[in-house]
Amino acid sequence: MRQPGVRQTAVRPPGVRRRDTAIGAVDIGGTKIAAAVIGEGGAILAREEMLTSAPQDPGAAMDFDTAMDRVSSMLERVRSTAGVELSGIGIGCTGPVDPMTGEVGEVEFLPGWTGCNPPARLAERFQVGAAMENDADAAALGEAQWGAGRGKKSLICVTVGTGIGGGILLDGELYRGAGGAHPEIGHHVIDASGPVCFCGATGCWEALAAAPAIVRRFLLDASRDAGSPIDDTARDSLTAKAICEMARTGDAAARRAVEQEGRYLALGIANLISLFVPELIVLSGSVWDSADLFLPEIRQYIGRNYGLVPTNKVELAPASLGRDAPLIGASVVWSHRNREAPVPC
Repeated sequence: MRQPGVRQTAVRPPGVRRRDTAIGAVDIGGTKIAAAVIGEGGAILAREEMLTSAPQDPGAAMDFDTAMDRVSSMLERVRSTAGVELSGIGIGCTGPVDPMTGEVGEVEFLPGWTGCNPPARLAERFQVGAAMENDADAAALGEAQWGAGRGKKSLICVTVGTGIGGGILLDGELYRGAGGAHPEIGHHVIDASGPVCFCGATGCWEALAAAPAIVRRFLLDASRDAGSPIDDTARDSLTAKAICEMARTGDAAARRAVEQEGRYLALGIANLISLFVPELIVLSGSVWDSADLFLPEIRQYIGRNYGLVPTNKVELAPASLGRDAPLIGASVVWSHRNREAPVPC
């Protein structure tokens, strides 16, 4: 993407000939926005993060102009802390985005952002080139470059957090659909009798298996279970992570919620394996912090029901870049878009 009046130059990777330039990275999620400076080998030299919600209204998403002002301030501070100049900015953003124009599509968690252009805004502010991909694509690029996917030609990075997304790499390249569209794997239907999702589908994967779905399922079940009373204050602050911890201590409703989550995760991942048979599926996002609770069910389900493809050759692995996979991957978005100066492995 080239903006009028904006200098767009090839990146000189940090640690190669010079140590005074680095790539700025921004991860825009439904819950938080993080900004960092990424150095050699994917190292985070400095980082900051903030909630995506508006400062004056924690229940509402921040408007685009306010968010970009605060992101710009965070980038400037981390750049100063790291003692470098930015040679480019890479962005990973939740939901449908147009990677070529840089425009944000209709994102449930970012109302009012439709048609807005984060890379154009940041490129103008810092006078360097900027590029954006869906955050799951960014995570996939990061894991392929510096993480669990190094040396793999085909992988799918499945992010499960506030929503569900996925980045697909085939023969080392990001898979894009018609018109460069990002495949929304979180919105394939796995239970036609399930809840209606904001996307318009009934029973899609995200509606059934993202973190908010775990909370909804637990609360519905716990309300029928006298042994798991939930007061209003606890109800409002309850998280999927807390439910997983409750399941570890033996709470009956929490254990049922976790077991059902494992089945839904297994269905979605098994479908991806059946369709793509990748070498690796990388598991990223906050829900996978409790992967040990879900992986036994997932592996048993896949082995039991999918015999027409070599499932034993498909590896399941946690994102080795951890929760920062989309943020670190955002820096790879920039170098991936500027192949004349690739970041070395």
